[in-house]
Amino acid sequence: MLKSIGSKIWAIPGGHVPLLSSGEEPRDTSCDELCVLNAGHFDAHLQLTIYYEDREPVGPYPLTVAAQRVRHVRFNDLIDPQALPLDTAYAALIIADHPVVVQFSRRDTSQAANAIATTLAFAG
Repeated sequence: MLKSIGSKIWAIPGGHVPLLSSGEEPRDTSCDELCVLNAGHFDAHLQLTIYYEDREPVGPYPLTVAAQRVRHVRFNDLIDPQALPLDTAYAALIIADHPVVVQFSRRDTSQAANAIATTLAFAG
C-alpha cells in the first residue's frame, strides 16, 4: 500500500501569463496551470502564495485536492484574494498539509504558432 508520494512544499519560480491570446476562449486562452496529484488517502489542503518583482506577496489562495485524485488549476482563475495580473512575472509557493506532486504548465497562444511547456515544480 502506497503511504505517500510527493512533498508538502513546492516552488515555481518562472510564472508569467501572456497578455494576448488567439482563438476561442477559454479553450485557447494563454495560461499557466498547476496539475496537482494527491495519491494519498486524505484530502490535501494547499495554500498558494504569489510573489512578484515589484510588490508584496499575495495570498494565500486556498485549494483542496481530494484523496487519490488529480486537480488542474489555472493561475488565470485565481481571483481571491486578488486576480493575477497578466503579462507580469511571478513566482508561486505551494504549501500542502499532506504530500502531493505538482506539475507546472504554460500555454502561450499569443501567436498563431502556440507553445506549450511543462515541468515538475521544485520540491522543497
